[in-house]
Amino acid sequence: PISPMFSSREHCWTPQMDIYDSPQQIIVRAELAGVDKEDLEIEINSKAVRIHGFRRELPRVPESSYRLAEIQYGRFERVVYLPAPVDTEVVSSSYINGFLELHLAKRPQDQTFSVPITDE
Repeated sequence: PISPMFSSREHCWTPQMDIYDSPQQIIVRAELAGVDKEDLEIEINSKAVRIHGFRRELPRVPESSYRLAEIQYGRFERVVYLPAPVDTEVVSSSYINGFLELHLAKRPQDQTFSVPITDE
């Protein structure tokens, strides 16, 4: 098998995320240090969140060579499936100190009703 590093698809890095589940809402927090807000996109539906964008590489230090290079640059994408359906009309977000935080209101649970059975 060919190494994934040599595949034709562009290499993407994956941001770290936390998901909190409360009775009224789901909170998604993503660590995106160094990503400009203008290079960030968020898409949601009732079951999932997609966060994608681009982190620009910092300028290299002149007349130096890498001894350790762990910070990933370039395109990133993360899709997470939510633990409960959410109302896509009730969403708020903030981006502070490299952390994106989404607050997603849960959709009310479907109610069950009894149906009377008649003889006719």
